[in-house]
Amino acid sequence: MSTRLNCGYVPLVDSAPLIVAQDMRFAADEGIELNLLPQPSWSALRDLLALGHLDAAHMLSPMPAAMSLGLSGAPAQVDALMVLSANGTVIGVSSQMADAMRAKGWHGGFDDPSGTATPLLNALDRPLRVGVPFPYSMHRLLFEYWIDAGDQSPFAPEIITTPPPLMADAVGAGELDVFCVGEPWGSVVVSAGVGELILPGGAIWAQAPEKVLAARRSWIEANDKAVGGLMRAVWRAARWLDQPENRVLAIEILARSAHLNLPVPAVEHALTGRFATRLGGPPVHVPDFVLFHDRATNFPWRSQAAWIGAQIAQITGIERTHAIAVAQNSVRPDFYRAHLAQMGVDMPGASSKIEGALSNATAVASTKGQMILGPDAFFDGKTCDFGADF
Repeated sequence: MSTRLNCGYVPLVDSAPLIVAQDMRFAADEGIELNLLPQPSWSALRDLLALGHLDAAHMLSPMPAAMSLGLSGAPAQVDALMVLSANGTVIGVSSQMADAMRAKGWHGGFDDPSGTATPLLNALDRPLRVGVPFPYSMHRLLFEYWIDAGDQSPFAPEIITTPPPLMADAVGAGELDVFCVGEPWGSVVVSAGVGELILPGGAIWAQAPEKVLAARRSWIEANDKAVGGLMRAVWRAARWLDQPENRVLAIEILARSAHLNLPVPAVEHALTGRFATRLGGPPVHVPDFVLFHDRATNFPWRSQAAWIGAQIAQITGIERTHAIAVAQNSVRPDFYRAHLAQMGVDMPGASSKIEGALSNATAVASTKGQMILGPDAFFDGKTCDFGADF
């Protein structure tokens, strides 16, 4: 007899591990009937999970920490069981903003965080209106980390929460100067002819945990068997997605009306990492634009959670040590190790590391001897060591 699990997601390309776990029957193999429920916004998904109407969810990586800190909706202890994807986001600007940036010396590249920050911050004589999908999202944390390192603008940006499917309309209506969003919605802005892409998220942090598989701690502790089955199914789906021979089928599955309901080219951009950054412009290639499995992407690092906690403290003003501790407590490498070890999954030798230390792919100690991590560098060359044990 199968166990029915209600799992929420926002229709983005990086919900792929859940969709593939259902469609390729990885969940069924674990005795799970995975009922995927699309949500119109991250706040709707948050509330349904907090109230117990969802068992688990595809979630922005900072959301479990923010919810556990009581910063977002009703306070709820929510834990990230595993990472679903790294990177996969873009930063873009309205067409009018792109023209203003060019007047300030921007040359239109898609891989130069340092060279792009100054024209962006000096393009207007008023605060930038920046669209993000949720106040506590990796999009916002990366954006603020990036501009804080650049030349200071006299104006603090105005952060405007905008659901991903509405981002193109908001840009076209002149409501946003800058947008930060997961694919395919950045490409939708470009296709509509109302904006340009200026950076992939991976140019700011090369291995940013973007989405996680999350659930309420009380549900996790009461449903150990279902949790293990769900994690194993999603892990198999993530591995399947990062195998190049499966890409064509993956694009077809994701584009279906039952899942993302988008044209095949919109999904293809993200999975191949090839983009037109402006309407009619030549495509650019971003290697590893989105990662689902390779480079230990699925492991829930306590050090990545600590970075998230530190950035949440920075933008909210709450006590930094407390935010870091709560964020680290909201990721569960213990569950990852317990439930995936039985499949023979290779694991990092520790649950924390120095974030940003790897400029290239590097072999490190693992439970099977060695595994490949990185690159995970920040654009400014800084590293973050929150008491790393690795």
